[in-house]
Amino acid sequence: MEVHFSTDCNYLFSCSTDKTVRIFDMENGNCIRKFTSHTDFVNSVHPARRGPTICVSGSEDGQILIHDIRAKSAVMKFVNLNNYQITAVTFNDAADQVISAGVDNAVKVWDCRKGLAYTMFGHDDTITGLSLSPDGRHVLSNAMDCTARIWNIEPFCEQERCVRVLQGHQHNFERNLLKCAWAPDGKRVACGSSDRLAYVWQVSTGKIEYGLPGHQGSVNAVNFHPTEPILITGGSDKRVYLGELEPSKEVTNGL
Repeated sequence: MEVHFSTDCNYLFSCSTDKTVRIFDMENGNCIRKFTSHTDFVNSVHPARRGPTICVSGSEDGQILIHDIRAKSAVMKFVNLNNYQITAVTFNDAADQVISAGVDNAVKVWDCRKGLAYTMFGHDDTITGLSLSPDGRHVLSNAMDCTARIWNIEPFCEQERCVRVLQGHQHNFERNLLKCAWAPDGKRVACGSSDRLAYVWQVSTGKIEYGLPGHQGSVNAVNFHPTEPILITGGSDKRVYLGELEPSKEVTNGL
């Protein structure tokens, strides 16, 4: 359902409909840890950017679990109110908070010591993907209401936490968990879409820069190359495409 490299690329983290979260050693390709604490499909997993080798996972069972490579079972658990299914999770930059989203249409921020810190409302349908900005100040969400939103997750935010609403991409009856991504320079974001296009927006203006064609099915996953202006996309047509973008212009972030 989702895969991510660790920051140092030594490990690969995955989650699956077999109810497991796995960690693979990239040197030899072996699965070195298999977590079986979830009781239903695991929709999302994401490693911490720094510090110990840990990851957070979210499942149809309504649980958000933190796993440590040094432990055989989950080391921390958050349970969503009414056991709403979790569809997307990520850490904040310092990995002392978890951001989650699901079928209750809300983005929730959990403090790893105190529990639920606050909830951000705005989406009108299931949130399918989350992505943390490179500077750690904002999180991007993609939802079935056919909007993507950028939220301010700084500790002391004196304004509305939703700072940008992005439109143009589509979700359809398939209700796939379409992912989203933030460019390494922080100037662009991208979302998968059910209309067979991969959408790229300019963060500073909220305008669509690209609607990249090629796929013959829903574009389910997107990500940016770490150093080059290239977008990788994966679709229901069982194909992966690399799309070349023009280098980002020097524009002020504006968030």
